[in-house]
Amino acid sequence: MQSDEIAVTATEVDDASLVERMAEGDETALGALYDRFSGMLLGLARRVLHSTSDAEEVLQEVFLQVWRQAGRYDRRKSSVSTWLVLITRSRSIDRLRSRKVKDRTLDQVRQEKPTLHTSPQGQGSVLLEQRRERLDSELAELPPEQRQVLELAFFAGMTQSEIASATDIPLGTVKTRTLLAMKKLRKALEEDIRSLL
Repeated sequence: MQSDEIAVTATEVDDASLVERMAEGDETALGALYDRFSGMLLGLARRVLHSTSDAEEVLQEVFLQVWRQAGRYDRRKSSVSTWLVLITRSRSIDRLRSRKVKDRTLDQVRQEKPTLHTSPQGQGSVLLEQRRERLDSELAELPPEQRQVLELAFFAGMTQSEIASATDIPLGTVKTRTLLAMKKLRKALEEDIRSLL
């Protein structure tokens, strides 16, 4: 076993032991886990929500949930980093959906009292939101294993090697899944991509 593989294994064991200590009420373990993963998780939440303030609130919610559910963590199912990424992604998407409901309500109010002025920037925002929704829709159509590697790469900012390590999937498989997913997305979004050129 190579030294970097030993380091990864030791880190994973160390992460899992922090969660076990949290389950026993050890607040210093929570602090250590926060210090280790908060930057990556904040980046993930920010990418999903496009808002630093919302991402910071999600991060607080994630670590509160992790503190409360530490006893439920099962190291046989996933690494701590994958567990945290999945919780953060879920919380971020929930907040995004909630925000969209609020936006729709606001849109309905505006339709009842339309504004007299429109701006090109506003129209650009609508187009950007439509493209984002289209991308989300196409991502949802991908096989789960391909969607997972893309989400970890683009939303969590992980390299392919980090994804392989976090998910216990061979690096070659991660690369293949990423390539297949990107080809499917490119084909599905061909018209949208052409409109940007």
